[in-house]
Amino acid sequence: MTIAPSPSDSATDGVSISVSDLRMVFKRRGVSIEALSGIDLDIKPGSFCSVLGPSGCGKSTLMMLVAGLYRPTGGSVMVGGKPLTDCYYDCGIVFQTDVLLPWLNVLDNVLLPAQVKGLPLPAATERANQLIDQVGLSGFEEHYPSELSGGMRQRCALSRALLHEPKLLLMDEPFGALDALTRERMQLDLAQLRSSDHRTVLFITHDIEEAVFLSDEVVVMSQRPATILKKVTVNFPQPRSPELVRDPEFHRIVDDIRDLFRETGIL
Repeated sequence: MTIAPSPSDSATDGVSISVSDLRMVFKRRGVSIEALSGIDLDIKPGSFCSVLGPSGCGKSTLMMLVAGLYRPTGGSVMVGGKPLTDCYYDCGIVFQTDVLLPWLNVLDNVLLPAQVKGLPLPAATERANQLIDQVGLSGFEEHYPSELSGGMRQRCALSRALLHEPKLLLMDEPFGALDALTRERMQLDLAQLRSSDHRTVLFITHDIEEAVFLSDEVVVMSQRPATILKKVTVNFPQPRSPELVRDPEFHRIVDDIRDLFRETGIL
């Protein structure tokens, strides 16, 4: 799978993300649960940043705050240099579950953002068919989600997220529910996407190897209430290839992060 930019654009420019002293407290049945505690993070436009940490540490909460779907208890979020006071609409989101609408076929699921945003349907349909072809779903346009494998459903969900050429792609453990081989294939496909695309990606994962393989920067988070334990720069050239996992430097970075998790009692 190779996802190319829209014919009208040579590449999609990304946006910066700046998070300052971000705090989030949820109240459930009268009990306060602190999810994030004083998060400071700057992501450059067009970079791929993975947020890595144990389950339940607040990674997804951070993503929802960047999307503007939650309001923070304290601190600030800026996207594209502007304070985020509402939902950030120029983004695509891919969740761990594909959340495809079961009564829509592949083509109509991919076209859903065009309907929501009121985009011209002919151009959107052309872009949708291009994406469907590039993710290897040609011939399945009329199939419904129940007729697709898990990997095919996630490819459809990724196509839907990219339809409107968002400057920001948010991915919340998108490959976590896939089998090992399909997951590896999707990682390679996403790495290939990075070679032809300049959009910003915020990728949530609890898989150390996945984070290092895909990212320009890995943000390592503690257990809840989450703080940032370490920020790791990953300088391997793009696009990433399968041979990277045999590189001694790749293993050194992975081992350093794993050692940090052991030192902090996460592992």
